[in-house]
Amino acid sequence: MRETIPHPCFDGGCAKIAGRVHLPVAPGCNIQCNYCRRAFDCVNESRPGVTSKVLTPEEALERFLAVKKLTGSIRVVGIAGPGDALANIEAALQTLRLIREADREVLLCVSTNGLLLSRYARDLRGAGVSHVTVTMNAVNTATARRIYRYVDFEGQRLLREDAAALLLEKQAAGIADAAALGLRVKVNIVLIKDLNEPEIEAIAQKAKDAGAALTNIMQLIPVKGTLFESLPMLSRAELDAVRKKCEAILPQMYHCVQCRADAAGLLGEDIPLSDECRGAAEAPAPAGGGGDGIRVAVASKSGVLVDEHFGHAEAFRVYEYRSGAVRFLEERPVARYCGANGSAACGQDKREGVFDTLADCAAVLALRIGEAPRRALAERGIRAVMGYDYIDKAIRAFVTPRLHTAG
Repeated sequence: MRETIPHPCFDGGCAKIAGRVHLPVAPGCNIQCNYCRRAFDCVNESRPGVTSKVLTPEEALERFLAVKKLTGSIRVVGIAGPGDALANIEAALQTLRLIREADREVLLCVSTNGLLLSRYARDLRGAGVSHVTVTMNAVNTATARRIYRYVDFEGQRLLREDAAALLLEKQAAGIADAAALGLRVKVNIVLIKDLNEPEIEAIAQKAKDAGAALTNIMQLIPVKGTLFESLPMLSRAELDAVRKKCEAILPQMYHCVQCRADAAGLLGEDIPLSDECRGAAEAPAPAGGGGDGIRVAVASKSGVLVDEHFGHAEAFRVYEYRSGAVRFLEERPVARYCGANGSAACGQDKREGVFDTLADCAAVLALRIGEAPRRALAERGIRAVMGYDYIDKAIRAFVTPRLHTAG
């Protein structure tokens, strides 16, 4: 099972040396989560379910070879959407076979909601898959029916309790069957405050009992246009506290960046789909210099938290770190360049205006930021940092390593 090859999503210690490439060949999904909106054409968002385009298996092979040529760090090839890998089983298996023919050493993995995992676990094993991620967000039917709108199974659309009960049953069975075949299983849990939060430890226990090797408890990303768009997020500290409690049950993943379906490269340092053939430019050193006097721009709706998507901001709050203190300088208005529909209203001219407005900043802190604007900022010497936390704390978390390096 190639246990000696590091997988950045299963083995946190190798996240900065072992890269991965996600091949977006799976557009369809057989369930509807109330937090999910799949977007196939937006380069300005960074979250699961988003890709700049859906690939055929042949195009996916071309992308893998291009990324592999561009960077020597690729150790893993995964299928993680933008829908469900197993709801697109023919495309998924064909892609996996093409990759395995081209490279006998790279790890193969898939992400799934688990509905069809029992049915296809042996096929995945036969195609060379060694790692599987299952997203499981509940153990109680009453909770699951609030998270999932429907489940499509064997030609029927199930709703409410019927949908929830079937999905929970299939997820547990799928994890057990995959683990029995020698696949290493990770269970992703989307932590939804006041909804499934009370049963997170029970989910982790169920995952362990079924044979999972670890769990990855992730933040809910409130996505505009979904039923959960107004639900609150947890801070990193709150999230890590829940992970710490579950550590007594199973090992935890603390370094997840909730990747796009077309992510490639090292975690948090992705190569955009459009860049793979022309090469990734080396980013210059961040602006702001070392030591004191570091300016940081923040995308914030509340003025207290880093809580706004980069492309949705209509103003950025600019702060300066100097002599151990964080000081608010000013608010800089910008033209919002990314439309609520994901891509149709995304304007390059507006985006350039945003970059110009932030030209004197060392970093931009935002809830989420797409790979295209992240790389464009990097080319201007501005670091993009994603997260959800109090502004003062987030700025200090960015600045402190820089001061140590400068020292």
